[in-house]
Amino acid sequence: MKSKSSLKVYIPIILMIIIISTSCLNIKPKWTEKDGPDNMRIIANQEGQTIGYSTESGLQILTVKGLAFKDLNRNGKLDPYEDWRLSADERAKDLAGKMTIEQIAGLMLYSAHQSIPARSGGYFSSTYNGKSFEESGADPSDLTDNQKDFLVKDNVRHVLITSVLNPTVAARWNNKVQALVEGTGLGIPSNNSSDPRHNAIASTEYNAGSGGDISMWPGSLGLAATFDPALVREFGRIASIEYRALGIATALSPQIDLGTEPRWSRINGTFGEDPQLSADMARAYVDGFQTSTGAEEISGGWGYKSVNAMVKHWPGGGPEEGGRDGHFAYGKFAVYPGNNLDDQLVPFVIGAFKLEGGTGMASAVMPYYTISWNQDTINRENVGNAYCKYLIDDLLRGRYGYEGVVCTDWGITNDESPDITNMMLGGRCWGFEKGYTVGQRHYKIIMAGVDQFGGNNDAGPVIEAYNMGVAEHGEAFMRSRFEQSAVRLLKNIFRTGLFENPYLDPVKSDSIVGNPEYMATGYAVQLKSIVMLKNRNKVLPLKKDITVYVPKKYTPAGTDWFGVPIPESLDYPVNMEIVKKFFKVTDNPDKADCALVFIESPDGGTGYDRKDAEGGGNGYVPITLQYGQYTASFARDPSIAGGDPLESFTNRTYRNKTVISHNNYDLKMVIETRKKMKNKPVIVIINLSKPMIFEEFERDANAILGRFDVQDQVIMDILVGAAVPSGLLPMQMPANMKTVEEQKEDMPHDMECYTDSEGNLYDFGFGMDFNGAIKDARTERYKK
Repeated sequence: MKSKSSLKVYIPIILMIIIISTSCLNIKPKWTEKDGPDNMRIIANQEGQTIGYSTESGLQILTVKGLAFKDLNRNGKLDPYEDWRLSADERAKDLAGKMTIEQIAGLMLYSAHQSIPARSGGYFSSTYNGKSFEESGADPSDLTDNQKDFLVKDNVRHVLITSVLNPTVAARWNNKVQALVEGTGLGIPSNNSSDPRHNAIASTEYNAGSGGDISMWPGSLGLAATFDPALVREFGRIASIEYRALGIATALSPQIDLGTEPRWSRINGTFGEDPQLSADMARAYVDGFQTSTGAEEISGGWGYKSVNAMVKHWPGGGPEEGGRDGHFAYGKFAVYPGNNLDDQLVPFVIGAFKLEGGTGMASAVMPYYTISWNQDTINRENVGNAYCKYLIDDLLRGRYGYEGVVCTDWGITNDESPDITNMMLGGRCWGFEKGYTVGQRHYKIIMAGVDQFGGNNDAGPVIEAYNMGVAEHGEAFMRSRFEQSAVRLLKNIFRTGLFENPYLDPVKSDSIVGNPEYMATGYAVQLKSIVMLKNRNKVLPLKKDITVYVPKKYTPAGTDWFGVPIPESLDYPVNMEIVKKFFKVTDNPDKADCALVFIESPDGGTGYDRKDAEGGGNGYVPITLQYGQYTASFARDPSIAGGDPLESFTNRTYRNKTVISHNNYDLKMVIETRKKMKNKPVIVIINLSKPMIFEEFERDANAILGRFDVQDQVIMDILVGAAVPSGLLPMQMPANMKTVEEQKEDMPHDMECYTDSEGNLYDFGFGMDFNGAIKDARTERYKK
């Protein structure tokens, strides 16, 4: 036994060994820290990820082997989900196992629409400390009472952003959201999202040095009209950078439904009717959004410039019977008279699910509201797509091996609106309208294989659904089912780097969003989207500075999508200040060298008329693609599908009923202008939102240009030959309404197309440059 004096000799030696060992274990930190904006701190690991955290969240930093990590759950140790060295899959599984059912339920929610700052009244309004934004004195970037509530109380971590005041405000709002959730529960960051927000503002002037709130591009049909997937991928790359600068890590896009039903109101959001073109565009779009490269890549193509793409709407929302839309009970049925579900799936299964980039497949999918009539070949259910186990579990996940998140469309679990024409008064629970509670609807959807509920801030029904599952299948089964969805949802947050640094520099965000380079690229693609359909005697291009007559356009009073009244107006349909930069302008047709007539596609209604129902009819009327009066002599009778608790019948036919386009003045404007101009050229410029009937006015036009939600200046550049039209039609233009009524909602390319006075057939893939019809590699690849 050693003496006490001997121990005194050994103690300093032991301490020295400990100190030497400690230094050999690299305890010295291999990271540096600095201040960031908005009470942020930024840590740069020498051998790993950069970390951002808020000094207001109470977060502590752990040092392990000299590297810095967030202690998100504040337990003083490094958990696998906090370890950025591990894969997203490993981290997601660890975190899912730590979450309570209440926390998973919150993760399975997707907020209702949030504007920044919040609206003071009407739909989607909110308050700040109990007061409207104007009364509260709040900063535009402050969180609303509702947002604080659902982020903390209901554990919501997916937030849908609509309008933002500007990029700086959006970035600061994001930082406040992330600081709040970083200090809450397990520190799961917010995965903010957006519907498409890059459409052009028509009246906005462009110049090479201009910036803006966000870069402007043609609408989806315009992107499709380029017939160039490489341009769409570039759009996705730029858009993803701008989204991340706004704090957005998920895009509720692209809409890759096939536009095979020409009357459907949402064709303008698609890539047209062709399966192969739509698949190529879908693949390019998702690759552009999801792929990070170089220093921005974390792993497998994912990284800090990646934006999750939620493709919609599985299994295709295009074949709506009669063109009516599934947002409304009168449009709840998608039909397949051509027995052609397969074509509707093509943009998903060979496009968005088979990417060229490292991310592999679109990270999320949204089913549409519709009941895909008689497509469930196993359970024979005719229910809304998100309720349908066959479509989600058997088809999407089983046959096609889809591994990502499935999120419902917005508001499908609430009770049906008592007004069949007003979707804002209730939900779209098609197939489960009567005899089911909100909780039971959630349970049905979860058991069908869906992970997330769009437009629901309330965790209560999800927890109720969990308890139903426990009662039926046991706690272990339901816990496993919930963790399955949690892992899918968490992977999309881990892969985009939000757990390491969800914070933004508002000054940098302002310099990124809408910068001149991105604006210039978007403008160039707008030019490429213009389709020239007619150019009699090569009247185009026009000489700059000639005198033009632009008639004013009358728009009768009406309502918008949400039922909000729109007053009548009589005004120029184009920014005349932009026109004046290219031409002299006169209000006297006799003094003009030519006329420029700007019109919209016919607004042929929604397919339902309350007055018809009140007058003893069934309420169903035609959707017309022509301006003038139309009687549906060839309409289907009886309808393929029908039935709703609000109706006592199932036959939704509208045969022999008559309608007229809401904007029929557009036709009168073309015809009257032709008379006023006598033998001088009339150039018609149409904003094409869907197929239309050209027979009514085509012979009155010397030239016709099709545009897809582009800036007015784009049209001027084409008119004077500063750019050559190169777009091609992404959809057929029907010869008449008879062929429209007789085509099959699920079949592409099945209409007789219009032939104009010059012998041009307005078919899919047709377009002209100044020398005539375009024949190139694009038209060769994308044949019908």
